[in-house]
Amino acid sequence: MKQTSTYPLRLPASLKAVVAEISREEGTSINQFVAMAVAEKVSAMKTAEFFALRRDEADVEAALRILRRAGGAPADPDDAVPEELG
Repeated sequence: MKQTSTYPLRLPASLKAVVAEISREEGTSINQFVAMAVAEKVSAMKTAEFFALRRDEADVEAALRILRRAGGAPADPDDAVPEELG
């Protein structure tokens, strides 16, 4: 069984009303909505932290050497970026 804890949350009335409306439309409880919103925010912050750490450890010169090296096969025509996007 998952372990949970209780946290008293104060929201501005206008925000709570919007959360209640969205929860009702989605068929979930306000508690589920808030828990998912917090989980999404934590995930975004942890992802940003992950990439920041990798960025700080990156060897940019080595990556540029790899990108500039000669060799390899030309790109397949099916891999081209469509003109409307490029």
